[in-house]
Amino acid sequence: MENGLHVKIEGAVATVTLTRPRVHNALDEAQVINLTQAFQKLGVAEAVRVIVLEAEGKSFCAGLDVGWVRQSAGSSKEDNQRDAMMLAVLMDAIDRCPKPVIAVVNGAALGGGVGLVAAADVALASEEASFALTEVRLGLEPTIIGPQVVAAMGARACRRYWLTAERFDAREAFRLGLVHAVLAADNLAEARDRMVEACLKGAPGAQAGSKEAIRVIDAAEHGPDLMRLIAHRFAEQRAGDEGREGLAAFTEKRKPTWST
Repeated sequence: MENGLHVKIEGAVATVTLTRPRVHNALDEAQVINLTQAFQKLGVAEAVRVIVLEAEGKSFCAGLDVGWVRQSAGSSKEDNQRDAMMLAVLMDAIDRCPKPVIAVVNGAALGGGVGLVAAADVALASEEASFALTEVRLGLEPTIIGPQVVAAMGARACRRYWLTAERFDAREAFRLGLVHAVLAADNLAEARDRMVEACLKGAPGAQAGSKEAIRVIDAAEHGPDLMRLIAHRFAEQRAGDEGREGLAAFTEKRKPTWST
């Protein structure tokens, strides 16, 4: 455990835990750096297939640490730019991590905490979880987490919740698409384990490629260029090692080599 973060690897699963419950797991500079480095390292660790992001205590993440924000307000323009880029890099590191990332939200996720949830591939929330994008009440914009949150919730929902900064519950988060399931707190760990097991059945190269393809398809204009691109990707994958193994395993009625 170091600077509010604990990383545990068991088999093919890495669990990254925020460990600053006394301050509701608010992100300070050290934690942002360590969290970024953790995802960058786990993303290239061959033994790791799935990453779980969770938190100790009653809150998932209360956003940025108030003390760090106050300190930044008196910093130079260059230092402020550096801090802002540090946060953007963190969100991007989670968003673009080639491994499936599962966020388990056990309480309040505010500001940057919503960004962490939105950056994950799968988000599971307890019925007690709550969410808010509170930046405007501090005279700020949620732009650092914008790419991930807009992708998760959609622009229309962001126009409401970015501007009002009102808190919404787990059911509303589910309706908006920010989380994928809402469960009783006692069932959260079981749901997490089921999701991990499901992810471990997929081919790691295909999963990494799928995450990249989603970004490309979402940003592209539908037409001949996109059709050629996706046809090329599919043809390459079908002729690749994972594609051949997957089809062989299906034909032979056995598990592929990567499946648990």
